[in-house]
Amino acid sequence: MNTTPLPAPAVLDRIRIVLSHPSHPGNIGAAARAMKTMGLSRLVLVNPRNFPDAQADAMAAGATDVLVNADVVASLSSALSGTVLAMAMTARRRELAVPALWARDGAAELVTMAATADVALVFGNETSGLSNDELSMCRRWAMIPVNAEFSSLNLAAAVQVMCYELRLAALDPGRPPAISGAGLLASHDEVEGLIAHIERAALSSEFLDPASPKRLIPRLRRMFSRAGPEKEEVAILRGLFAALEKGLKTPIEVDAAKAARKLEN
Repeated sequence: MNTTPLPAPAVLDRIRIVLSHPSHPGNIGAAARAMKTMGLSRLVLVNPRNFPDAQADAMAAGATDVLVNADVVASLSSALSGTVLAMAMTARRRELAVPALWARDGAAELVTMAATADVALVFGNETSGLSNDELSMCRRWAMIPVNAEFSSLNLAAAVQVMCYELRLAALDPGRPPAISGAGLLASHDEVEGLIAHIERAALSSEFLDPASPKRLIPRLRRMFSRAGPEKEEVAILRGLFAALEKGLKTPIEVDAAKAARKLEN
């Protein structure tokens, strides 16, 4: 059997490993090492508690270049800027949950999308994982099939498992071809801009009560995540809401909006 190490597939360069609010610098370093062993290099840290840190360097064990080149950002939204697919790693079922993929299937989907556009795999804090708001920003969710009787998995270990699955998927000669038109999909920034536009129009029309916003925004995020809108579709909707906003500058009848609010409540 040929055991010669294989070069890192170029598709892995389009995959970001995002650690949201990591609390232990040692885990950051160990995650960097896990990434480099599998040929990944794009690490993004969302508001890490301690970084840079000597413990992170020590645990990286030769992968300090991944740490040096890591992007440190203030929010998950910033970490996902420019991506067309974000996949969240989770171990719990929550409100507004959608069916999660197993790790191998999730990795295969990320690699397929990464053939033409940037994607992200998102890991949560060591203690609390990802918040509901953070989960709502991710189009897909994935789970590692751990032992149900002892499901605790260290952050760096989870990163290692998923980086292995990503490499395996990238090296698979039978993997699905690149998705046609994936480069035309709206980016995270474009979808978030549309959602903010809808929220502004909803407030102006009194469809949304600012004192009781309910779950409109998370629900919109889930809807657009399922749909995977294209750039042109987002532009059309932005144009539509811009026209509606112009109409709101003059007195209008809002009975329909108020009725819809009653249903929301």
